[in-house]
Amino acid sequence: MLERRTLFPNVIEMNYQARRRFGCCVYLVFDGEDWMLIDIGYEDTAREIIDMIRQMDFPLAKCKYLVVTHADADHIQGLKLAQEMLPQAVSVGHPLAKSALADGDRILTYAEIPAQGISINLPRIHLGKTIDEGDLLEVGNLKIETWHTPGHTQSQLAFRLGDLLFSGDNIFRDGCVGNIDAHHGSDISAFIKSLERIRDSDVKWLLPSHGPAFRKDNRLLQDTIDRLEKYQHMADFGTCAVDWPLLDEWEAELSKQFDPELV
Repeated sequence: MLERRTLFPNVIEMNYQARRRFGCCVYLVFDGEDWMLIDIGYEDTAREIIDMIRQMDFPLAKCKYLVVTHADADHIQGLKLAQEMLPQAVSVGHPLAKSALADGDRILTYAEIPAQGISINLPRIHLGKTIDEGDLLEVGNLKIETWHTPGHTQSQLAFRLGDLLFSGDNIFRDGCVGNIDAHHGSDISAFIKSLERIRDSDVKWLLPSHGPAFRKDNRLLQDTIDRLEKYQHMADFGTCAVDWPLLDEWEAELSKQFDPELV
């Protein structure tokens, strides 16, 4: 049996569990034997992730939900395989994510980005249930509240559990946000409103879809909001970053024990 490396009570993040970086953060939320996954990531790591969950002594038959934060390929490519391995789990996501995945929309899901030479396999995926603003997901005695936080995509969801917000691609520890691209369905004005909602909330920790968890910092959020407000009036805005130093920092941190008191 593998030792369970909890990030917070009732929360395991599979990158930390494995001590190495996958394509995105994969959160296992549990209470007793019941559990759910928030995102699954790429197809080539989905089987390994589920095998680790089995080795941590979570009954596979007790997975209640396979949650889709949004329909981007790096978050959902492995979902079809996960559905086959966990047939009793209900796959849930926003209605717009459901339609994009059912249609196999390669542009909207970022499976195809011709300008960057990206073209990856995207199986047709069918969600069993749609969720939206205010809906609750229940795992054991836990109640996880759904927030609709559009901006990065129209289908972007975040999930609140007590003081924690599984914040998707809304904001990362370095103040970056998920890619903004009109072909992807991004909306800067909606993005700003989602970030303002997070800023004005009383959550204490943000657990993003990429990179490390971090304490909510309203100054960081405000700086990001200010930057996005400028983007609304700049013709030279684009999504052509050549690297992302935060992920290199995070990869080094994965080998260490996460301690909220030191962050």
